Amino acid sequence: MAEGPGGRSGDWPYRVSFVLALAIPLLAIALGSPIPVVLLLLAQAALLGWLLLRNVAMPRETFVVAGATDASPDLRAALDALPSPTILVDRRAIVQHANRAAFGAFPGLRKGFPLSNTLRDPTLTQALDSVLRGAEGERAELIERVPVERSFEVSIRRLASGEWVSAAVLHFQDTTQIRRVEQMRADFVANASHELRTPLASVLGFVETLQGPAKNDAAARERFLGIIAEQARRMTRLINDLLSLSRIEMRAHIPPSEPVDLRPLVLHLFDLLGGLAAERKVKLEGDLPQDGDFVVPGERDELVRLFENLIENAIKYGSAGGKVRVTLARREGEVVLEVRDFGPGIAAEHLPRLTERFYRISATESREQGGTGLGLAICKHIVTRHRGRLELASPERAGLIVTIVLPAYKAV
Repeated sequence: MAEGPGGRSGDWPYRVSFVLALAIPLLAIALGSPIPVVLLLLAQAALLGWLLLRNVAMPRETFVVAGATDASPDLRAALDALPSPTILVDRRAIVQHANRAAFGAFPGLRKGFPLSNTLRDPTLTQALDSVLRGAEGERAELIERVPVERSFEVSIRRLASGEWVSAAVLHFQDTTQIRRVEQMRADFVANASHELRTPLASVLGFVETLQGPAKNDAAARERFLGIIAEQARRMTRLINDLLSLSRIEMRAHIPPSEPVDLRPLVLHLFDLLGGLAAERKVKLEGDLPQDGDFVVPGERDELVRLFENLIENAIKYGSAGGKVRVTLARREGEVVLEVRDFGPGIAAEHLPRLTERFYRISATESREQGGTGLGLAICKHIVTRHRGRLELASPERAGLIVTIVLPAYKAV
């Protein structure tokens, strides 16, 4: 028996009987019936009790599929077999079933609670309401901003029993990567055209000079070729950084899960960057307790890139301080790595923007150091993908402190 908007379609006799059970004794009393009032009240109580028990005993079906009073086993099995998040709601938009992919995508999802408790998107709510009011199907786009930006294309289809909509199925197709690719293309065109214009102009200018006035000038040729090679290397670094940033952004919604011990990783980077530190006359210091547990869920190559960028930047831009200190510590559920240089520091107004793409305090110094303006942007995106935090501080302009906070690894 299906339930319509006003209740169950087949229980009207009981409603009428219920009204009569109340009305007849009261009418008899009003007309001065000779039947004692006590007997009328007892008869009324008995009839009401019988009707209430009968009413409760009748099954009230939230939705009906293939004659079942709940989502049938076949329907549940079919939904569970789908690789994409799929949710079944009743006509009141209360979650009746969801597959494993749905619980994975939306951890706050709860069976028996309104879908709007978890997905509070006006567009999605409006589309679902339209289907529950009788529309055959609707499509909506769901965009979540936190903890990372995700997007889904939602297809909503109704399930009906008789003339009433008794349930609706929501199927979510993850479009995050598609949107990221589109955004990546737009960003790449904008950034590349801006950053590559200057070195390309230099290369073309010197090539034209070598082809013309300096064609037979050996000294000028050697000097110009050196400048051309330097600008070509600069463009290569820029393109490599843009590609690295794009790859990280495309996978930002997929958190890494492999255990990575940060202590040996940092020691490896000390060996790798020792030559650069010696060349800049900078001493590398490490506070890396041997008995500490510094394992985090992550992707080793990305973490190497993260800490290499931070330590290399500290060596290059903080070399005036003569040393760089790297500290590892463990606190409740988190691993904290701190990279500190003792150089001139950075003014407070620059700190919030240091992780923006191509933001430079001094463009000239950055280019002299071989920077592309993308190093800290790459670091920020790696930390975000690892569900961590990046914090910047320059107390009293006494060097720059970069703190990375990552969740500690928990064995399953």
